Amino acid sequence: MAEPVRRCAGCGRRAPQRELLRFVARDGELVPAPVAGARDAPGRGAYTCPRLACFERAQAQRGFARALRQGVKVDPALARLYT
Repeated sequence: MAEPVRRCAGCGRRAPQRELLRFVARDGELVPAPVAGARDAPGRGAYTCPRLACFERAQAQRGFARALRQGVKVDPALARLYT
């Protein structure tokens, strides 16, 4: 069975879902999906490569809002996930 492929909200690169970090919107705020059960977090997801540059680009160019199809508040502290 083929593995799901997703697109990075920052750089646009297509990659297997397991290689990307997933985010979801909760009450208008961007939150990371649980690492262990990323596919179990309900709702539409936005993905980024595991590089800080991709997160910052998605934040600056509204990539998260576009992927989630809603406006979201992005906490800059989420950048700590990339270190």
